[in-house]
Parts: sequence; C-alpha cells; structure tokens
Amino acid sequence: MPDAHASSTAEISKLIAAIRPVGDSRVWGTVVFTAAGDGVKITAKIGGLTPNAKHAIHIHEFGDLGSDDATSAGDHFNPENHPHALPDQEERHAGDMGNLEADASGNAELDLTVKNITLDPGPRGILGRAVIVHAKPDDGGQPSGNAGDRIGAGVIGLSKDAMSKEPAPPPAEETTTEEKATEAKPTQPDTAADSPPQEE
Repeated sequence: MPDAHASSTAEISKLIAAIRPVGDSRVWGTVVFTAAGDGVKITAKIGGLTPNAKHAIHIHEFGDLGSDDATSAGDHFNPENHPHALPDQEERHAGDMGNLEADASGNAELDLTVKNITLDPGPRGILGRAVIVHAKPDDGGQPSGNAGDRIGAGVIGLSKDAMSKEPAPPPAEETTTEEKATEAKPTQPDTAADSPPQEE
C-alpha cells in the first residue's frame, strides 16, 4: 500500500484484482479498475463460470481471504450505508457491480463505469478490499442480492503501472575526480611564491 507521501505526489490511476477459485470452483480471471475522469472504469474477464448463467460480482469490505469460503472478506463495501441495489440504481452499495453473464464456455466480461468509488485508501477507496464472484445471480434483493456462495475472490492491489508518475528532474551533473583535482589547483602559477628571488 502506498504511503501518505507517495499518494500526495502521485495519483493512483489503476488497480487490479487477480481472481482465484474459492472452495472447489474453477473460477479465475482479473478485474481492473482504472481512473476515468471523475469516475472509475471497471473491466473484468472471468472464466470457469457456469455456462450460460449469471453470477453476481461485488466489492467486499476487507481484503482478508483467510477463510476457506472467503466469508472473511466481510459484507459488501458500503461506506454510505445505502440499501443494496443493481448498478442502474444511484443509491446502492459502493461494492454493487451487478452480474457477470457467462457464455457457453463459462467465460464472461464486464465493462462498467461508476462514480461511487475511488482508487485510493480514502473513505470510498477500494485499495486493499476484495472482489468476490458468487454462485448465483444478484437479483437486487435485500440485503445482498441473494447471490449465494462465494466461488471466486481476489484482493484489489496496485497494478504495476498504477502510479501517474511526475516527470523526473534531470540528473545533477557530477564532477569527475580529475575535474575536482583541477579545481583544487590554481589556473595560474603564483609568481610571487613560485619564482626565485631576483638578485640586485
């Protein structure tokens, strides 16, 4: 996680969660979060799903995947204490991303832009939280969409190109040993000191 000094000098522009199986599932893939104007663009590519089926996908409170069933990731991320809803509803959990729709091969993609999360560790920030894929569809019901078991999970972390780097200052010119030695010597001999005394 970047320290306070890093986040103050370079804005986080991209996060990623690598999704891995939970239990005996075969779910795998990636979810990428990219800064997009005043919002966040979410793109997901997930495989190993039930073919021709919908699967709920949410951001959960904690990046703790220590339990076998991923329940240690907590509930949906919901910093504003809204009711659960699908992404077409303005008032919803910040972690509500709706459903993945798998094709006949069990692969699904998601392309969604939202404005209720940020990429930093702030109050609405998702850095260090978890993405969870569920066994069933999110039907929009309370309290969490009746989405069933957690079958895929990944912690949201910094992408390798996550930081918007500021231009680096040019390197300072270094003085070589020879130049230092030259600088230490006078450029003209001190005639008063170096010349022998003149006889009268």
